[in-house]
Amino acid sequence: MKNTNKTPNYYIGKYYKYEARKVIADWELSYNVGNSVTYLLRCGKKTEKGMSNIDKHIEDVKKAIHHLEFELEELEKKKLSKIRLNHI
Repeated sequence: MKNTNKTPNYYIGKYYKYEARKVIADWELSYNVGNSVTYLLRCGKKTEKGMSNIDKHIEDVKKAIHHLEFELEELEKKKLSKIRLNHI
């Protein structure tokens, strides 16, 4: 039977062969930070039909930033709710 769960090469480090998902799990990163790391690790490595390599690289960096913005929103919400709870 063919293994359909093969990790693409753009998610594996060149020299030490670390897998992005294992790094994210080991560091216990949140969903959004983990996604950001994944996009940053693969940027410049993943290609997409119909896109130049530089455009794909830019897209991946923008996606990473977008997920970091989501993370900041979540942290700000937690911070506000904690402040509100402390004033009750």
